[in-house]
Amino acid sequence: MEVIVSLAVGVMAGAGVWLVLRPRTFQVLIGLALLSYAVNLFIFSVGSLSLDEEPIVRAGQAADLAHYTDPLPQSLVLTAIVIGFATTALFLVVLLALRGLSGGDHVDGREDGA
Repeated sequence: MEVIVSLAVGVMAGAGVWLVLRPRTFQVLIGLALLSYAVNLFIFSVGSLSLDEEPIVRAGQAADLAHYTDPLPQSLVLTAIVIGFATTALFLVVLLALRGLSGGDHVDGREDGA
């Protein structure tokens, strides 16, 4: 399970960095979204990875730190998803305004080689 999650985080982070370095603003937007998803998945995996078990304290075990799943990463990821969605929506509106004003969506405002 940990290998799959770490591979997913690595692939999403790598693709996100690659897209952030592209010359078009929409590709940068998608790259930032992928980076935020990779970070969210990483933070979520810090809490502990388990399948088909109670989220905080398991039945029949002592409620100490050895048998406890921390709910803080889950709440942080939920908050980050909401903030990321709002930021992406704002960036998309700015992208559409830029495209309408300049006629293109190149990051530095120029086309290739100009």
